[in-house]
Amino acid sequence: MAEAQSPNSLTDEEKAQGWRLLFDGKTGNGWRGFRKDALPEGWQVRDGSLARVEKAGDIITEDQFDNLELALEWKISEGGNSGIFFRVTEEEDQVWRTGPEMQVLDNDRHRDGKNPLTMVGSNYAMHAPPADFSAPVGKWNQVRILVDGNHVEYWLNGKKTVEYELFSDDWEARVAKCKFAKMPNYGRAPKGHVALQDHGDMVWFRNIKIRPLS
Repeated sequence: MAEAQSPNSLTDEEKAQGWRLLFDGKTGNGWRGFRKDALPEGWQVRDGSLARVEKAGDIITEDQFDNLELALEWKISEGGNSGIFFRVTEEEDQVWRTGPEMQVLDNDRHRDGKNPLTMVGSNYAMHAPPADFSAPVGKWNQVRILVDGNHVEYWLNGKKTVEYELFSDDWEARVAKCKFAKMPNYGRAPKGHVALQDHGDMVWFRNIKIRPLS
């Protein structure tokens, strides 16, 4: 029987495919606070995960990416809320004013779980998933986010939750009908940072890896 892959590591096949780790499982290297020079103390490495354990603010990768495949695992605290963002810039005062978000949520206990547009796995406020594919609170969830030009897909635990085309007529119509209509830089950047959200709750991330597609 093949040995299980260790957390926060890459297989030889993944390395050959161009994957790189965004978290080494031991340090916060490669991450910093949004509009900050260092990683806030409220984000700590705990048992091989990058965890938001107290008030800290959102964090972003030091590097920026345009087209990418992002994979990671998350687990959330009871009633918790967080998010994963791509193509985030620092021209606005919040990551969600520029970067689209895949919702991370305790879908059963948080009020956002009652609205399909803000439930777990959604493209927050824009696209609803067909169902709740999340694991129970305390269990790890597997995420895959594909951004190839204007084409975007979110996957949760092996199930596609949303698929959309940036700047399409449908996308523009959805923007115009939600809070992002008042945010001219929302989703417009051709490249930017990956971001993890501090929404006031404990959340853990691990096996964070990326494959640039450029």
